[in-house]
Amino acid sequence: MDISAGLVIAGAIGAVIGAMVTYLWRFSERTQHTVAEQPTPVVPPGAELVLSVLSSSAVLIDSGDTVVKASAPAIAMGIINDDRLEPDELMALVRQVRRDGQVREADISLQPKRGTTSYIHARVAPLTSRLILVLADDRTREQRVESIRRDFVANVSHELKTPVGALNLLAEAVGEAKDDPEAVVRFSSRMHLESERLTRLVQQIIDLSRLQNDILSDDATAIKVGELVGEACEHSATEAEHKKIEIATSVEPDLQVHGDRSQLHAAVSNLVENAVTYSPEGSRVTVTAQLDDGDVRLTVTDNGIGIPGEELDRIFERFYRVDPARARATGGTGLGLSIVKHVAASNGGTVEVWSEPGLGSSFTLVLPAYQHEIDEADEIDGLHRSTHLSSAEALSRTEGKHA
Repeated sequence: MDISAGLVIAGAIGAVIGAMVTYLWRFSERTQHTVAEQPTPVVPPGAELVLSVLSSSAVLIDSGDTVVKASAPAIAMGIINDDRLEPDELMALVRQVRRDGQVREADISLQPKRGTTSYIHARVAPLTSRLILVLADDRTREQRVESIRRDFVANVSHELKTPVGALNLLAEAVGEAKDDPEAVVRFSSRMHLESERLTRLVQQIIDLSRLQNDILSDDATAIKVGELVGEACEHSATEAEHKKIEIATSVEPDLQVHGDRSQLHAAVSNLVENAVTYSPEGSRVTVTAQLDDGDVRLTVTDNGIGIPGEELDRIFERFYRVDPARARATGGTGLGLSIVKHVAASNGGTVEVWSEPGLGSSFTLVLPAYQHEIDEADEIDGLHRSTHLSSAEALSRTEGKHA
């Protein structure tokens, strides 16, 4: 009986253990199956943090050409549209990298439906077996600077070639006319004019190179506006006399600005010279300067040929001329107004223009007023107050000792 009971108990325990083992095995199998079914994360852990600190715009593309992650600059740049990468040239680069795993770079232009064309430099590389990393840098500013540089070099070459070529021809003419004194005098006079034009062009190019960064010069001082206007008018007095043009001035007393005297002299002189050059004989040029809400507004007005409205946005470009034929006849270089614009910016101001064809033009140089006398008075007043307080304090201390 005891043996039979023992066998029964042992069989029951074995059955329970077997059931438990079976249950645990099946549970383990289900768990492993469930874990196996969980998809592997597409974006590796920490990738988002890395993308956020990159200086370049970053985009992650999966095997289905879908954008799975993009940094904020990439979205702002406009290379993503509805989870797709644009433009087609950039997407083609991604597919090439996916095929052979080679890192590639390319310069790509973006042409939006509205606005100007922008340029990016893209680097594409495989990140994982499923992801492609695209890094893009905005190179629009560099492209524009390079374009301006190329245009500037081309224009300078062209402008220098004209007076140099004229001087060569005139030198040959003088040599051939050595037996004709009148011709020699006439040709030498023309040579003098061309050499002056060449000198003026070279000087203006030098001035522009110094003004490139629109940074205030270390030679900035307080300048009396009345003296500035007087010197500019005197600079064009001979030409105005020759054309019987009256230069009238009206400058408020005690006006001062703070800036580079040579730069401001060049800017105001250019404005007055342009007004005289493009005004008809017997007309009038007006130069006024007045204080307006903390700014000095220096305005040069003429009754000349005027400027068409569509040209106003371009007149401050280097070498741009509204009337090229007239500019050649007057010896204009097309750099004067560009210098005025840079001088204004370098001295903390702006330049404004109004013009109507047939009615004339008005250019206004707006500069911060320099109130030297007020600042000096404040300093003296502060010194007096400080001296008074010091004396009172000393007297108080003396009385305290006697007490």
